[in-house]
Amino acid sequence: MRSMLLVVASFALTILCWGMYGPVLHNGQHDMSTIGGFARMRPFVCVGLAYFLIGVLVPMAILAMKGEKGTWTVSGIVMSLVAGALGAGGALGIILAFNFGGEPVFVMPLVFGGAPVVNSFMTIYLAGKMREIGPFFLAGLVMVIMGAVVVMTCAPQKKKAPAAVAAAPAATAAAADAAAPAAKPTLTSRGTNYALLLGSIATAVVCWGTYGPTLHKGQAAMMQSRLRPFICVGMAYFIIAVIVPNLYLAVSPEASEYNFSGTMWSLLAGAAGAFGALGIIMAFNFGGKPVFVMPLIFGGAPVVSTLITTKVNGLWGEIGAFFLAGLMLVIAGAAMVLVFAPKGHPPAPQPVPKPEPKPAEEEKPTAGETGIA
Repeated sequence: MRSMLLVVASFALTILCWGMYGPVLHNGQHDMSTIGGFARMRPFVCVGLAYFLIGVLVPMAILAMKGEKGTWTVSGIVMSLVAGALGAGGALGIILAFNFGGEPVFVMPLVFGGAPVVNSFMTIYLAGKMREIGPFFLAGLVMVIMGAVVVMTCAPQKKKAPAAVAAAPAATAAAADAAAPAAKPTLTSRGTNYALLLGSIATAVVCWGTYGPTLHKGQAAMMQSRLRPFICVGMAYFIIAVIVPNLYLAVSPEASEYNFSGTMWSLLAGAAGAFGALGIIMAFNFGGKPVFVMPLIFGGAPVVSTLITTKVNGLWGEIGAFFLAGLMLVIAGAAMVLVFAPKGHPPAPQPVPKPEPKPAEEEKPTAGETGIA
């Protein structure tokens, strides 16, 4: 019972942290932009730096001072680095989806709805437990996915000010006149853009869906170490979220700058992401399995994110019945996934070896038998 409570507390930490990640990073993106939009690469760099600090420097210091159970292994390092790359790749896939015209209103439900499906079935397949999937587990999984989609799509939205709505047609017409000399996008270019959008969403779904099982294997290969896989995840984030974006900025600058507000918000978002990754590792360490830990996280995190955004924007009065129904659907489905997840069979009891009979002690000969008087 205590072990299950620790598992729940661990993935609850991840749900809270990853739910905060989006709204906090959104503030950092806005404050770093120099043209009133949203920066992309520089906030991503701050996220990578936070991962490097929390996921590499701090764990290495703890290992040096206190040590930990487990050991470094080649397979564990490789799998944990791959897990970190998958986590960063999923974040990059979402950024690319927005660049290719995607809107959060449908990108995020597709990602958070698809990732747990990929995660669950990949985990079950690798564990050889496809035949153990029951109807209640599948029903709970579907409820989590559907509830997350409903919560995200039915979340209260800010209404445009009347002045902005009235000015929209004139601004649209002016923009169209200004862009008249430019060539209109062809059907082929629109099709290519749409294909890239779908490819970006699919990248995020596959990367985040396979993150949990991959990290679980890396941790198991390091004898259930918690800090060593975390260090590898941080190193992968540093390469993908710090080195690569800086190389990109050197070639293609964007209209953004490092300032105090934007940097602090983005670093805080990276810290939330790093602590969320640590929560997953702790959940695995306490006995949780990817087959139910990751669906619960991907079902709960978007709900937390939406609630935070609703509160910050002052839209509590705009919450509707569909939003509340989706929220209850996620909670009920999460409970079913947790309870009815396929569980491994307990190891067969080993027969207790019977004690070998002691060899009989040889009788010592008497004096008469030895011929000694």
